Amino acid sequence: MRVLVSGASVGGPVLAYWLRRHGFETTIVERAPGPRKGGQAIDIRGAALTVVAKMGVLDQIRDMRTTMRGMSMVDGDGNEIMRSTEGTLSGGRFDSPDIEIMRDDLTGILAAASGAEYRYGDSIATLAQDGQGVDVTFESGGRDRYDYVFGADGLHSNVRALAFGPEREFLSHLGAYVSIFTADNFLGLDHWQTWFREGDAGGAVFSDRDTGVMRVNLGFMGGPIEYDHRDLDQQQRLIQEHCSGARWEVPRLLDAMWKADDFYFDAMAQVRMERWSKGRVALVGDAGYCASPLSGQGTSLALVGAYVLAEELGRTPETAFGRYEERMRPFVAVNQALALENPGQGAAPESVQLAANAITLD
Repeated sequence: MRVLVSGASVGGPVLAYWLRRHGFETTIVERAPGPRKGGQAIDIRGAALTVVAKMGVLDQIRDMRTTMRGMSMVDGDGNEIMRSTEGTLSGGRFDSPDIEIMRDDLTGILAAASGAEYRYGDSIATLAQDGQGVDVTFESGGRDRYDYVFGADGLHSNVRALAFGPEREFLSHLGAYVSIFTADNFLGLDHWQTWFREGDAGGAVFSDRDTGVMRVNLGFMGGPIEYDHRDLDQQQRLIQEHCSGARWEVPRLLDAMWKADDFYFDAMAQVRMERWSKGRVALVGDAGYCASPLSGQGTSLALVGAYVLAEELGRTPETAFGRYEERMRPFVAVNQALALENPGQGAAPESVQLAANAITLD
């Protein structure tokens, strides 16, 4: 069987890996012209660790973990108001089995393992399905037919929009916006995170594995804003507008933002849907059940969801989507709840570990 997956971040390559193991021929289409660089530090926890271990890439992932030494918080004058060498806000306690890794490091490992054909610089324009397959036209003008089409293309999923309807019907805004970009490490951070907040603006800076550069998070609290999720200049103006009143090193970070070539911005939001499949089209990861970065579990949900979906397709295609939802919905619900457990502070570590292990994998 031939399968098309939209999205080459986390869920897409993992789904392709497991589908190939079950005998499916898989192509991944990705709008970006090549592998996306940059991104935040992301976590792999609980059942998701089982998935990457089964893929044989756990040791590679461990070798590229962030190895933070600790974190601090500063006020608007740069005064340190908190310090910890036992864990970080982004990755949790250092003595846990969880792995924190930069997004682009993880996606590189997963892409190499996937065994899929990649079609970069293209996207799905139309979907037309019948009982035997899905006819796809691409924005590049090409046409093809597949047995299944899967959307692993994120919060603003193109596949979801084409097959299920406009995203406003499925997104639940959580009252915040965040940006992430790379900058020269002019703060001299050495495997360290520094967090800051002033009024409705705040964020964090943390050194990369290459300590010559740092990753920067800048964001702000606020209600729904109309913006084009593909217009980077508009998004940078929003960050400038809402964060320019903050002090400490924020003015220098804003200057660095305009020079960054890997700027990313989005709302903190969750995706809530009654169904993740329609005919021969289905969704995985953020496209179907984004928990938001506030949960700390978006990457793990994508890893586990891709594994479960492929496993059910490999067993009995006729009932696969129903079984996929039956197994994943309780897991998704408890992980989405993490983002709402303690707004502004993050869920308790005990809650995170319970949620991360709230599914049994064969």
